[in-house]
Amino acid sequence: MNTTMIITLIMTVAFFAVMVIIGIRSKAHARDVQGFVLGSRNVGPWLSAFAYGTSYFSAVIFVGYAGQFGWKFGVASTWIGIGNAMIGSLLAWLILGRRTRIMTNHLGSKTMPDFFGTRFESKKLKISASVITFLFLIPYTASLYNGLSRLFEMAFPGIPYSVCVILMAVLTGTYVVIGGYMATALNDFIQGMLMLVGIVAVILAVLNTNGGLMGSMEALATGENGGWEYASFFGPEPLFLIFVVLLTSLGTWGLPQMVGKFYAIKNEDAVKKGTVISTLFAIVVAGGCYFLGGFGRLFPIAIGENGNPAGGFDSIIPAMLSGLSPVIIGIVIVLVLSASMSTLSSLVLTSSSTISLDFIAPLRKKQMPEKNKMLMMRLFIVAFIIISAAIAIVQAKSNNLFIAQMMGVSWGALAGAFLAPFLYGLYSKRISKAAVAVSFVWGVGLEVVQLLISLKVMDVSGIPMLAFVFKNSLYSGVFAMVGGLILVPIVSMLTGSTRPKEVEAMFECYNQNLTVGITDNLGK
Repeated sequence: MNTTMIITLIMTVAFFAVMVIIGIRSKAHARDVQGFVLGSRNVGPWLSAFAYGTSYFSAVIFVGYAGQFGWKFGVASTWIGIGNAMIGSLLAWLILGRRTRIMTNHLGSKTMPDFFGTRFESKKLKISASVITFLFLIPYTASLYNGLSRLFEMAFPGIPYSVCVILMAVLTGTYVVIGGYMATALNDFIQGMLMLVGIVAVILAVLNTNGGLMGSMEALATGENGGWEYASFFGPEPLFLIFVVLLTSLGTWGLPQMVGKFYAIKNEDAVKKGTVISTLFAIVVAGGCYFLGGFGRLFPIAIGENGNPAGGFDSIIPAMLSGLSPVIIGIVIVLVLSASMSTLSSLVLTSSSTISLDFIAPLRKKQMPEKNKMLMMRLFIVAFIIISAAIAIVQAKSNNLFIAQMMGVSWGALAGAFLAPFLYGLYSKRISKAAVAVSFVWGVGLEVVQLLISLKVMDVSGIPMLAFVFKNSLYSGVFAMVGGLILVPIVSMLTGSTRPKEVEAMFECYNQNLTVGITDNLGK
């Protein structure tokens, strides 16, 4: 066993031990549904902000997106990280944070499907949203494991990828099942701190191998695999860059596991502080990841006939790190584990609570006891982790095209279906049930078409407009979101008769006058 393996193994074991201990100590906060799913809506600014940030940025970003878009755009890929910070974090907190906390507390909603069902007085919308969430979160969750395989092969040669996936799944499931939301929030905070330290250390180490920042920029502009456009302000494909920024930034506004963080915020002061903390976290982590990926062309990577890395885009970041010191490699492994486990824990908690509370419970004629709901959620956490881990292992071994494409469209389907009705539902009394249903069909339908085109079941290459929309899942995902934002108000005007009857009472929560001591109390 070499030095790299020993150091990495020690750091990994210590990391896993801390995660499980926190899960056990958080058990007291998970004694009822409200505590298990939302931490009793009593989570402070630091935990809320880090829970949001670590759920946002996973191994998919660090290994997959940073490598892929860094290769395509050069240092201009840093704009993606800036967009994630400004649109995906700052604006999301400013526009959604406070109103989400107030209205969901007023309506008693615990999940996004629950919000749709209560806000629009429709059991069908609630059940439909829960099915969409469950179906598209599974492939999204499976994609989290993708970035781990090559890094673990580099750090632990000889250990099968399936062992790494199973170990990560078991440990994540353990602390989520035991401690619920509070365990994930506390672990997210620790994992977030590790991500901050890790990304800074890795950037400094990588730049140092090419003569610092200026030396790296010069090498990128003049190198064999580079060119001046890869060191330029907007890179070689500005339009494609804009689409990537929009999908990865605006898309978070419609993702259940992201919006759910606003449900649990403690008070007004926590929202204000959380906004700042979350934005700064995103600038460092997302900006750092994409900035790092922009220098991928400086490292010895085998190039295929199409001009892209022969080993795929996921091979770029591992190639950049392989020559670094054992300590840095150990930090990277813990960084990627932190990013993956924090997002995984958020996804499994969201999915299990959605399928339990919003799908199965409404179908029962009798009210389900609190104890039974808790047991059911824990069982679905285990089931969800097993399914997603199995899909990831099968995909790694067989390179199944359907699974790969399903992973690609999942983000666009969720954001396209949910973003518009959720956003408008917080701000407008005029949104109708029919408009919400149209948004669900539009977002999911567009991505199903994208899936069929990617699998070569359909061909739209002869129709220029459709060929542009369905160029890839990033393009169709953006059109799904933007289309929803246009369709929902138009359909609402045409279907006014399907507006909720009690909408005036729902919006009274924003008009309450409270006398408080120091800070506003978000309607409590």
